[in-house]
Amino acid sequence: MRLARSYSCREVRVEEASVPEIGPDEALLKVEACGLCSSDCLEWYVEKKCPVVLGHEPTGVLVRVGSRADGFEEGARVFTHHHVSCGECPACLRGADSSCRLFRETSLDPGGFAEYVRIPGENLRRDTQILPDSMSWETGTWIEPVACSLRIFTRCPPLTRDGAVMIIGLGANGLLNGMVARAKGAALLIGSDLVASRREKAVELGFDVTVDPLLGARDQVLSLTGGLGVDLVVVGPCSPEAIVQGLECAAPRGTVVLFTPTPPGMTVPIDPHKLYFTEISLTASYSASPAQTREAMRLLTEGRIDPSPLVSFRTGLDGLGEAIRRTLAKQHDFKSIIFPQRTLPR
Repeated sequence: MRLARSYSCREVRVEEASVPEIGPDEALLKVEACGLCSSDCLEWYVEKKCPVVLGHEPTGVLVRVGSRADGFEEGARVFTHHHVSCGECPACLRGADSSCRLFRETSLDPGGFAEYVRIPGENLRRDTQILPDSMSWETGTWIEPVACSLRIFTRCPPLTRDGAVMIIGLGANGLLNGMVARAKGAALLIGSDLVASRREKAVELGFDVTVDPLLGARDQVLSLTGGLGVDLVVVGPCSPEAIVQGLECAAPRGTVVLFTPTPPGMTVPIDPHKLYFTEISLTASYSASPAQTREAMRLLTEGRIDPSPLVSFRTGLDGLGEAIRRTLAKQHDFKSIIFPQRTLPR
């Protein structure tokens, strides 16, 4: 089979490899589509894993099913999650699924940017879902990203009827976070990004207003919220400047959620005096649980979230390197979808 192996964010090679063998409780997935996540383009994060086959948003058809893989048949159209939690350990019972031992031990073999993937038994049992006949392969690749966006709203109090949400960073994930925020009841949706074309795209997709952080995001947000600030800030960029901007724009008792990992050792200037007297919470949201992937499937099936306008590039395995370069440029491109079984024009 063919697969695309990353040796760095800027070096991807299409190689030949053996089709994975499966065990009795496992299944073999013929990957039809897999989304390119921004974390697949996060250089410090990727390069510590290299060489590696990335891709954790796959959909496809089960072409082999082990004799003890109950509930699944060959020919089933599925989404599968790359990490799964047990739901029973102390971490899971506290809602900290991504700190579960099983979550950290499970993965797909070799990764979604390959023609075939072995789904381990735990992943198959705990978080592999049958796609509705009406759902395309491409739409199914959004289940994992939507689930990650949904997890944000477990990290903050429920939004009130006039709840204001600010999304910092308006790439594909930021725009998707905005769509989910609206579905969760955001009354005022504010976007912030350094790139004008991304701010324009956000307004096109339903954001109420956007701000240019170079012109002073805090003053603009206070003006929009009657001097109060926003209830929830979701910080996409993993930079000190973006995190500080989020803290400056949060209302008293507001929540600032970090959505992207920061490099180890990065420091951020935080004034705990302000945090204390405003009771602002700073927290993080990492990955998603099986419950959240099921909710994501429902929202996509019902059409309550339509991420299709975010797709700006479609290609086969040979175009993965170009897709990563386009994402790293952070200009007009948003989401890339990789179709491992096809040779598509770049």
